[in-house]
Amino acid sequence: MTNEGAKRGRRPGRPDTRRAILDVARRRFLRDGYRSVTLRSIAAEADVDLALLSYYFGSKKGLFGAALALSANPAELLARQIEENDLDSFPERALGQLMAAWEAPQAGAALLGMFQSAVSDQAVAALVKEALEGEIVDRLADLSGGLHAHRRAAAFSCVLAGLITTRYVLRLEPICSMSREEVVRLFVPQLRLALGLPPRRQPSRSRAS
Repeated sequence: MTNEGAKRGRRPGRPDTRRAILDVARRRFLRDGYRSVTLRSIAAEADVDLALLSYYFGSKKGLFGAALALSANPAELLARQIEENDLDSFPERALGQLMAAWEAPQAGAALLGMFQSAVSDQAVAALVKEALEGEIVDRLADLSGGLHAHRRAAAFSCVLAGLITTRYVLRLEPICSMSREEVVRLFVPQLRLALGLPPRRQPSRSRAS
C-alpha cells in the first residue's frame, strides 16, 4: 500500500497555511473590494481546499476581518492602549495611534476598504460594530468605571469615529490638512469631555520678578 493518494490534491492544513490564505485575501480585498472577492477565488489562488477557509474563518466576513487585522485593526490598536491602564492619557494615545494607522499607506488603504464595506454591507457593519463594542466600548467602560461608564465609553468612541471619518473618509477641510499635533490639540479636550475626564491644566507662566 502506497501513500501516493495522500500527495494528490491541494495544500493541506499546515501551520503556515492560514497565513498564506490571509496574505492572498488581504491582497484581493484591497485590490478588488469586498463584494467582488469570493472564497472560492481565494482558495484557488492560495492553492487550498475551499472547506479549509470555512474551517479557519467560518465565512467571507470572518476572513475579511482577519485579513484586515494583518494590516491595522482599530479594535486591536485601541485595546493595546486600554491595557496600559492609564485613563488620563488614553484619549491622546488612542487618537495618535489611529491617526498613525490611517496615514500609513498600506494600513490606511485597508481601513478605508473596511469602512466602505461596512457602509455597503450590513453584515460587515455588524462585524465592525461587534468588534468595537467588545474590544473598545466594554473594555474602556471597565477601565473608567463609575456611573454611566458604558455611556461615556460609547460617547468617546462616537467622537473618535466621527473625527476619523471626517479627516480620512470625507476629507473635510481644514481638518484633513491639519498636522497630527494640531488635531490632538483641538480634539483631545473633546475626547476627554466625552469620557468624563477633567480638562488638562495648562502649565502656568512664571511671572517676571
